[in-house]
Order: sequence, then structure tokens, then C-alpha cells
Amino acid sequence: MTERGTGTGREGRTPSGLPDRAVPQEGPDLGDLLRRSGAGDEAAFAQVYDLTSAKVYGLAVRVLRSPELAAEVVQEVYLMAWQQSARFDPERGTVLAWLCTMAHRRAVDRVRQVQRERDREQQYESGRAEIPADETWQGVEHAMETQEVRAGLGALTPIQREAVSLAYYEGCSHREVAERLEVPLGTAKARIRDGLSSLRTALGVQR
Repeated sequence: MTERGTGTGREGRTPSGLPDRAVPQEGPDLGDLLRRSGAGDEAAFAQVYDLTSAKVYGLAVRVLRSPELAAEVVQEVYLMAWQQSARFDPERGTVLAWLCTMAHRRAVDRVRQVQRERDREQQYESGRAEIPADETWQGVEHAMETQEVRAGLGALTPIQREAVSLAYYEGCSHREVAERLEVPLGTAKARIRDGLSSLRTALGVQR
């Protein structure tokens, strides 16, 4: 009888007697990869990203309902993770839970930020006395090519001057001005309105 545990019959087998290839291989240890990242191992951090980013992105999309904003949040989360990887405490949770917690917080912060910007814009618009742009322009359009008007334009702030020039030299609509300047429509309107008001003052035009 052949003695068990000797000979070539045990080569390539596990203690259970199954071939090695039949045993599922464990994936990389995220905790170990993050510890190596904390020591400056960029390849290890790239593995952390590859193994976790899909779930982190999915969570951000569910909160923000915007792929673009979610992608920004994911970028911010992994930048923070790289910077803070050396301080990760495995006793407080898994690497994936840590990343998802950061992503959720950043996504909620972004939702609140967007809402605050919308609220400020609405408050600004409702709190100002409306000065019709066309009416204001009538007081200066007849002299737009004069030296006085050029000097008046020079007295505006750069953002006011840019908005007024787009609207009245290039004939852009308010929405087109907003798109050209990459700002909200309400912001573009405010810049044009404030610019024309300042221009009236500079020219001494009476309403």
C-alpha cells in the first residue's frame, strides 16, 4: 500500500485532496493595498481604484442624479483617499465602506451647494428693482461709437464690460451671453443690467 502523504499523488492538491485550480482564489486585500498606498505605492492605489470605483460612482449617481457631478465627486473622493490613505483605520470599517462614506458626504454637500446657488440667484433676482435693459440701452445706443461711450465702457468692471459688449456689440441674446460666458442665465442678465446702469451713470444719461 502506498503511504499517504508521499509520492507525486499529492502534488498540486490542497489538504482536501482537490486540485489547486479548483479552489477559488481570494481577491487582493484592499486594506493591504491601501496601506501600501499610504507609503506612496501608486500601483497599489490604482488597484484600489479599479476594485472600488464602480460602486463609489454608482452611489454618487444615486445621490446626485447627474453623471457629470458624480464623476467630479468620485475624483474628489479618490484624491482625498490618496492623501489620507496612511491614516486609514481598518478597525473602523472596510476600505470600500470608508470610500462610500466619503462619497456620500461629498455628494450630499454638492447637492446642498447647488441648491444654495439656485436660492441665492433667485433671491438676488427677486430682491432687485428690475431695470429693463432695452429701456436703459435707448439712452446710450445713439452714441455707442463716441469717445465718451468708449470711456464709459472702460469704467465698467471686466465682467460687466464683457457681458454688455456681447449683448449690444455682437447682438447676443441673454441666453447666448450666458452660454458664451458659461454662467447661469440670471447671472448673465444681472451683469448686463448692472453694466448698463453703470454706463448710464458714467455718461450722465437721465432715465
